[in-house]
Amino acid sequence: MRYRNLLIPTVKEAPSESSTPSHVLLLRGGFIRRVGAGIYNYLPLGLRVLQRVANIVRAEMNRAGAQEILMPGVLPAETFKETGRWETFGDVLLRFKDRKGGDYCLGPTHEEIVTDIARHEIRSYRQMPLNLYQIQSKFRDEPRPRAGLLRGREFLMKDAYSFDVDEKSALLSYEKMREAYKRIFARCGLDFRIVAADSGAMGGSTSAEFQILAQTGEDAFVACDRCDYAANVEVAAVEAAPEIEQTAATHRPMEKVATPGKRTIEEVSALLKVAPADMLKSLVYLAAGKAVMAVVRGDHEVNEIKLARALGVPEVFLAGDAEVERATGAPVGFAGPVGAKIEVVADLSVRAVRNGVTGANERDAHLVGVNVGRDFEPARWADLRSASKGDRCVKCGGTYESYRGIEGGHIFVLGTHYTEKMGASYADESGALRPIVMGCYGIGVSRLVAATVEQHHDADGIRWPVPVAPFEVLVTPLGTEPDLAAATDLIYSGLLAEGIDTLLDDREERPGVKFKDADLLGIPVRVTIGKKALADGKVEMKLRTEKAATPVPVTEAVARVAAWVKEARAR
Repeated sequence: MRYRNLLIPTVKEAPSESSTPSHVLLLRGGFIRRVGAGIYNYLPLGLRVLQRVANIVRAEMNRAGAQEILMPGVLPAETFKETGRWETFGDVLLRFKDRKGGDYCLGPTHEEIVTDIARHEIRSYRQMPLNLYQIQSKFRDEPRPRAGLLRGREFLMKDAYSFDVDEKSALLSYEKMREAYKRIFARCGLDFRIVAADSGAMGGSTSAEFQILAQTGEDAFVACDRCDYAANVEVAAVEAAPEIEQTAATHRPMEKVATPGKRTIEEVSALLKVAPADMLKSLVYLAAGKAVMAVVRGDHEVNEIKLARALGVPEVFLAGDAEVERATGAPVGFAGPVGAKIEVVADLSVRAVRNGVTGANERDAHLVGVNVGRDFEPARWADLRSASKGDRCVKCGGTYESYRGIEGGHIFVLGTHYTEKMGASYADESGALRPIVMGCYGIGVSRLVAATVEQHHDADGIRWPVPVAPFEVLVTPLGTEPDLAAATDLIYSGLLAEGIDTLLDDREERPGVKFKDADLLGIPVRVTIGKKALADGKVEMKLRTEKAATPVPVTEAVARVAAWVKEARAR
């Protein structure tokens, strides 16, 4: 294809709202253009990349035995009401009414719709296992869309749903998808980790995220330096610190001290000259409408997902100022477990704190010399804190390393979470009706486009891996003289004949402009045809990932470039 026939509106500076490398470079390179908050047009190059990613996803899903379908983007409220998610989704659903007053939304996900297919079409155990998938736009009314394609409101997603006769069979489907996802991410040229994750609003039990390593990633996770254990910090298990023997000889008397206006761990630590690790952080939460107090070590953070699990509720909410004062008798910053009149849940690490400092449940006062067992006893102990670098691995005793990532895919075993609510059942071998067991498998196709740029870029622009690049080769002539034109046509037509997706930069621009745009667009191989090299019967072959170009005889250029591209495709 010829450059001058394509819409490739490159710009020197990205709009001010762009922040992450992918957002900046996709805008500068003319891959995308903003329509509204979290909503983008895909221009020709952007669409080519999006389609290449989608085709890799489609190929691996088909290889794994899944069947492609297409469900509507506008969804009626009735099915969401059957599962209760019409209410629980909250403002993320973009809701509207049709001309007859019926309630609808733009599809954020399709568990209910595909379950409706299953309850009407699956009758017998003989029809399973079954896996249905689609590649389709989703819309979620994110409160703070950011980072371009990484956190948009409208996005392209592959969502697949498996249907099985029992949990054992569902786990086999889950493992098949896990392997398919590994192939997808590897083929896209991405460095990723599979991490244990929380199922969130989707429900279900077994769950894993495919995290694409990137310093700009929103997600934090830990991975063991010794074994294959990795998990999102929201769910990563933390080994408790060794419990310190608590005896009367080691206990100081508990005393109340004045801490006027000092509310935070940092402020109290500085005032009393104690380390945060020797303090007890006490936070009040609302769980199913009831106030509870979560206590962790002063240098740790409460993990709200773990707290909710410990309390056996779907989610918890940090109490407001008035609720804290009503529950503890003191303003925010002065709560503590000693004498607390609400349920206290303590993290396992609290057992190792001796003579700690905590709020006195009284304005401008804290307690020092606080010891568990003597001064307070929690109603329950649990792993409540987020894992961090340096924690010991619960699986092998190794050490956690911290990473940041972009969630590119998420796989779940949903069980009967949706099928029981919606009456999707099948007849087993004896004729008895049983609920279908489901799995759910999502990949953010458009997010993978941005995540690839986050991993593959430098100061000059994008460096696309061959399998997802908009073109595989860029042919760049530096003039229009007859000999240059002949060599250009020879190489360009030869590459096309070899099945290499090639872009010819036939613009009448200065070499510097062409080179700048080439680096920005990130096409993997550039073949430059210039007067000086051509006088010696050569052209220059330059990989986008390398600084220097390699002189190649004109007569060998097509074969050399085609061989490199085909090898890169097969990696």
